[in-house]
Amino acid sequence: MGLVLGDAWLWVAVEWSPPAYSEFYAPGGFDTLTTAALLVAALMKAALLWLILRAPAPGPLDPRAKALRRLLYLAVAYTLVLWYPIALLPDAVDAVFQLALWTAIDVLYLLVIRWRSRMLRAAAAAMFAVELAGIAGELLDELDLPELGSGGIVELGLMLGGVAAIVITVVGQRRDGRWSRGTQVAGWSSVGVYALTIPVNILFARISSGSLAILVTMDALGLVGTVWIAATARELPAENRPANLPPARRRVTRVAVAAVAVLPVIALIHPEHAPHLTYTGWSTDCYDRPGFGDLKPAERDAAFLCRARSTEGGVSPMFPDSLSDQQILAYGRELCRAKDRDEEEAILTRAGSARPAWGVDLWDLVYVCPEVVGATHPELLWSTAETEAADTAYIAEKNARCRAPWPRTKGVVQATANYFLFVDGDPGYVVHDPGDEAADEASEQEMDKAHDDSALIGHVADVVDLCLTVKAFRTAPPPRTAGWDQVNELPIVSRSGRLTVPEMGEGEVGAGAPMPNLAIAGKGRYRLRVYVRVDGAGEEEHLVAVFPGASRKRLKLKP
Repeated sequence: MGLVLGDAWLWVAVEWSPPAYSEFYAPGGFDTLTTAALLVAALMKAALLWLILRAPAPGPLDPRAKALRRLLYLAVAYTLVLWYPIALLPDAVDAVFQLALWTAIDVLYLLVIRWRSRMLRAAAAAMFAVELAGIAGELLDELDLPELGSGGIVELGLMLGGVAAIVITVVGQRRDGRWSRGTQVAGWSSVGVYALTIPVNILFARISSGSLAILVTMDALGLVGTVWIAATARELPAENRPANLPPARRRVTRVAVAAVAVLPVIALIHPEHAPHLTYTGWSTDCYDRPGFGDLKPAERDAAFLCRARSTEGGVSPMFPDSLSDQQILAYGRELCRAKDRDEEEAILTRAGSARPAWGVDLWDLVYVCPEVVGATHPELLWSTAETEAADTAYIAEKNARCRAPWPRTKGVVQATANYFLFVDGDPGYVVHDPGDEAADEASEQEMDKAHDDSALIGHVADVVDLCLTVKAFRTAPPPRTAGWDQVNELPIVSRSGRLTVPEMGEGEVGAGAPMPNLAIAGKGRYRLRVYVRVDGAGEEEHLVAVFPGASRKRLKLKP
């Protein structure tokens, strides 16, 4: 039916999850390999589901065994059905549910299984504790609380503790004697699937063609663990069950276990002619853009592949996933030799790019041809530390050219710095109360207009920066308009006891040095006097004087 109704319903029929999930994993539809994997997974999951839904073995159960059976069937129901409605709730709810469920199951395992050895029971308790610690760590992470441990070693230890808990439970089942050889084989097989999950998850982010097929295959194999849990619950009351299967069934079981262990590994091996894909648009390793100087030579090709396949911001990648790493790197080096934008567009069109008209940026090409890009833009070869040092030196140089006017008239607080504006269309800067939410609205109002909360001060010349001096006085200073082109005085209010000018942080605009709090009298009304002038070279200079004052008039001391 799924083949007839389309990819979405094929996904629902095999994966037992909403059709929207198929759009997430394969927005362009399923390829042939994924469709084949879904059909094989459908048969596999149907067989495993038949084993899961077999009726419980008849026989009396004591209260502990009865409670264990119910909890194990609840775990089975969660895997098959309950995971979806619980996933609609906050992630912390799922973590609490898992922790409570498996804490109860592990405690009952210790009480119900006949371990026949105190040392084995103690080892089981220790492994169960490690398993539960891993679940508790996930809960703490969801609640944004300090976790039980950090670092890869701790995470690996908790993960291996979960595997060890399964191993020791199967050993306990064998010593108990109530569980059949088939149930024990299912337990050992679930350990093999669990062990395969780690490398497959690592490789899933590094391969593209066939990656969804691997996900489908691993999802089907994951039901082996559910078969073991269901069989454990089903056979709880069975006494004196034969430990050995008939020879023919033992051979079939060995073949099945070998297939579970080997087939996923074989599926990861691609033919020689298939494209080798190190990174895709979904690869989490590609979110950061490292500086060229921070990378070792062997890492630079991978950085370019990240940029070439990036879908950051929802845009189409530079190159399609149908191209191998080697092809993309070859096209990248060809782009380095392009003479103009038209030639770049021709190369990208030939490569099958979805955005050939965009061309390619030099800060992407630098990873594959540093000798070409570095000849004209040596700054693209810098490391992060070198870039930060150059930025700091540039800001210091710009600040050093600015001189404070009125050198003999000292303010209670004052500062002089270069103020960096946006290159295109920046209306100016704001004097505002950063503790007042209404202050930000000034930037959306008419330039150079007075507001109770803030004032937006525009620039006269067509400049990308200007020299800004701010001074705070206890009383109004003399007008002293000589030498200035414009002098205006405005009312302003500080509701939190602060008035200042934005500083240049990680962005591109703001004052190049720390700005003081100009509201020296605390909360209340102030007067804001702004002096503006432009010299013969087109350089613009501002002086902002702030002092206490209740007047609400707007004055043009020098229009």
